[in-house]
Amino acid sequence: MSVDRLRELLRQAFPDAIETEVADRTGAGDHFQVLVVDASFAGAPLLEQHRAVNRALAEPLEDGTIHELRITTRGAT
Repeated sequence: MSVDRLRELLRQAFPDAIETEVADRTGAGDHFQVLVVDASFAGAPLLEQHRAVNRALAEPLEDGTIHELRITTRGAT
C-alpha cells in the first residue's frame, strides 16, 4: 500500500483536517505511522479518535494490506 493512497483515504474521511501525515515505517508498505489533526477530535476520547481513523482505513486493515498501524490524533483548535 502506498503512502499516497493511505493519505488519500484519510483526507476523504477527514476533509477538514488541519494536518494529515502518513509515514511508511519499514519501507515495505505494510507498517505505517499516521497523524491526523482535526477539529472533530477536540474533546473526543482518544479511543474514539483512533476508531475513526481505523474506520477510514478499514479496507486495507481488513484485507491485511496494513500489518501494523500507529496512530496519533489531536483535536484542532
